[in-house]
Amino acid sequence: MVKSNSINRLSTALQQDVVKIAGKTIFINPFLYWRRFDQNTNRWLREPGQMSDEQIRPNRNRFYPEIDWGDLTSEEILLKDATIEMFLKTLDLISTFHPHLSSGQMLEIERKMSITKKIPFENWVKKAFAKKKRLALKEKKKFQRERFISQWKEWFSLESTHQAILPIIVMIFVSAFIGWSAGISKNSCNPYFEQTIKNNI
Repeated sequence: MVKSNSINRLSTALQQDVVKIAGKTIFINPFLYWRRFDQNTNRWLREPGQMSDEQIRPNRNRFYPEIDWGDLTSEEILLKDATIEMFLKTLDLISTFHPHLSSGQMLEIERKMSITKKIPFENWVKKAFAKKKRLALKEKKKFQRERFISQWKEWFSLESTHQAILPIIVMIFVSAFIGWSAGISKNSCNPYFEQTIKNNI
């Protein structure tokens, strides 16, 4: 029963990822074309921000006709624009890998994508933004750490630093020596200390 449910879920997912056009199976999930990608295409697809505003903005009402863009926050606009970018990239890939498709067939594909892929694309974009934010934070911490170490190295290499530190180091060694000498002197005046030495002899 569990196996049957898993198969049904997989079948439903695949139905949302493909469309039949003139007897041919067309993937509308762009990541299903990954075997045919080179590294540049893979990076172009996976990284938001590869398309300009001039390419994205004219398509806002095309993919989100129900939205009043003036009511959205800047973060929501960023998310929607990145999702539109995913739609445009996917359509570009489909037309590249299926050049035989007519404009009417591409329109049919686009309609199905708008229904089935909008939420999955938005979720994927959210994950991509979160990953990008984590990487940026990691790079920032790395830069700050390297800068801190570099500044300390630069400070230690200055002649004025050497002149300032040398007396401090000498004072530390002198204080340590005086403390050690005082400890030895105190123990040598201790009868128990002397008795212990005699017993050992």
